Amino acid sequence: MAKIKTVGFIGIGVMGRSMAGHLMDAGYEVIVYTRTKAKADALIQKGASWKPAVKEIAESADAVITMVGYPSDVEEIYLGEDGLVAHAAPGTYLIDMTTSKPQLAKEIELKAKERGIFTLDAPVSGGDIGA
Repeated sequence: MAKIKTVGFIGIGVMGRSMAGHLMDAGYEVIVYTRTKAKADALIQKGASWKPAVKEIAESADAVITMVGYPSDVEEIYLGEDGLVAHAAPGTYLIDMTTSKPQLAKEIELKAKERGIFTLDAPVSGGDIGA
């Protein structure tokens, strides 16, 4: 297993912001993307890097964690033309923490596996306190 140094985090909402901050506290380099950049300002001030597109996160990280709103968001982020599966390097870990559809997780796994990318469907709950 390759050592993970850089973690991309897509979706800096209530839970994502806390989780990305904990990764930074643990010593990981964190790269963030969210549709509204202002939501990532506190993490950027703390030392996270900002990328303006999912594709750039995919090209820059050893692992990418996503926590977005809806299955349609997950589908676009992972399987879209400028998505994670199309642009992540073989050996990258993609971890989706969105509560989504099991069939979508299976589709992502199959397409990622074809490119030598590892996936994990890991939906979470608990809100900001749990995060």
